[in-house]
Order: sequence, then structure tokens, then C-alpha cells
Amino acid sequence: MLSKKEKKLIAEIWDRLKHVAEHIGSDALLRMFASYPGTKTYFSHLDISPGSEHLLSHGKKIVLAIAEGSKDISQLTVTLAPLQTLHAYQLRIDPTNFKLFSHCMLVSLAVYMGEDFDPVAHAAMDKYLSAFAAVLAEKYR
Repeated sequence: MLSKKEKKLIAEIWDRLKHVAEHIGSDALLRMFASYPGTKTYFSHLDISPGSEHLLSHGKKIVLAIAEGSKDISQLTVTLAPLQTLHAYQLRIDPTNFKLFSHCMLVSLAVYMGEDFDPVAHAAMDKYLSAFAAVLAEKYR
């Protein structure tokens, strides 16, 4: 699905962005909540207002998990196994939300990366985030 060049590019992007993980993640979450209000139901026990500690913390967790997965994309299922179980069996998140979030993450990446988020980076990241969302949804089958 991803070429060696794309895998390298994806890993480099996430490595470069880890220092702003909480901002990118919270931005993507806010975009998802605004575009798909139903997704907020899973966060009703948290303060998800812009800039809140809960939002920044959860956004950072998400981005760091995405970054970790990008280190060895061929092992994504193994890397994400604990998150698959958590989201499917404990949190019972609707798996559609993973796709919705990946689209919002693409927009957030475009904002943060500017011209560096060229069509090649966009296409590679779209493939990777689609795979990430699909792996998270595997336990639902």
C-alpha cells in the first residue's frame, strides 16, 4: 500500500511534529467535534473546550500513537493492538469515528505544515491514516 519512500516520508513528518503533538491533536479533535458533533458523546466526561488540559492531553496521546505507528508501518497491527482492545471493548467507540478523525487530522496537518504538506505528503499521509483507522476498527469485526 505504501512505498518505502512514502513510509520514510511519513515517519519523518511525525518525528518532526512530535514536539507540537498536543496542538495538532487537539486541533484535529476540535475539527472533528465541530464537523461531526455526534463524536463529542464519547468525551462527555471531559472538558473539551479549546485549550483545555483534557483536550490537549488526549490530542497528544493520539498524535504520539500515530507517530509511534509510523516508525514501522508493517507492524501497525501489533503496535496498535492495545488501542484496538481499549477502543473496541472498553470505550466502545463507533469505528466510523476513526475515519472521521483521520480526515480532520489531514486538515490539521495541512494547517501546521503549510507548503511542506505538498500533494506527495498529503497522499502518503492519507494512505497511512486510512490504514491506521482500519487497524483500529479491526476488533469490531
